[in-house]
Amino acid sequence: MAASVKPFLKKLWRFTKRAFVIMFLSSLVYIIFCRWLMPPITITQISNSFSYGLKRDYIRFDEMGYNIKLAALASEDQTFPDHNGFDWDAIKKSFNPPKKKKNKKSKIPLGGGASTISQQTAKNVFLWQGGGVLRKAPEFYFTQMIEWTWNKRRILEVYLNVIEMGPGIFGVEAAAQHYFHKPAKNLSRAEAAMIIACLPNPKVFTVVPMSKRVAWRYPQILKEMAYIEDDEDILDIIK
Repeated sequence: MAASVKPFLKKLWRFTKRAFVIMFLSSLVYIIFCRWLMPPITITQISNSFSYGLKRDYIRFDEMGYNIKLAALASEDQTFPDHNGFDWDAIKKSFNPPKKKKNKKSKIPLGGGASTISQQTAKNVFLWQGGGVLRKAPEFYFTQMIEWTWNKRRILEVYLNVIEMGPGIFGVEAAAQHYFHKPAKNLSRAEAAMIIACLPNPKVFTVVPMSKRVAWRYPQILKEMAYIEDDEDILDIIK
């Protein structure tokens, strides 16, 4: 019995190694492809298209406008220029959140959470929505790979083109046209903040009509935009 199992295990090991190499090379080719060209379609876009349709209009980084880029960094990832894909301090804090104290307000506006824009880009371009351990390993891999093979400006450009900003609405251009009937480059600071404020759950936190969450969040984003606007590293990316 043992003699018959051994050849099977060898074949299984060879198959596993071959499959791993094929998947790695295929993913590497696609990552490099997306360094220069926008992803033709994503899993999230496909799944949404059956229920909500698909509204998107990929645009270049210089067509997006200053305000929407600043709003995204202010709300989602203020340390974006400095980290290597992961905000380890935020990750540690997410496991040990500080106890809330009554009548104490933070003097420094803080945006974003443990998930960086690089991680969100990796998830939205290469993977699927939803948490779970199954997605963590490939998310780590793709996040690290785009940090190594792309640059910060490209990561932000792809992020702002593929992120869902409403039911079936993907990217800043489609969102700007749908909500405010203007191109993304012409969005005001308030309009940009409103769009970004929907990102935790754009199907629930609607921009038009404005949900309570968006109405509460977008003024905070405006303050955070003003707070980070003099950061030279951020300006080097968004200008």
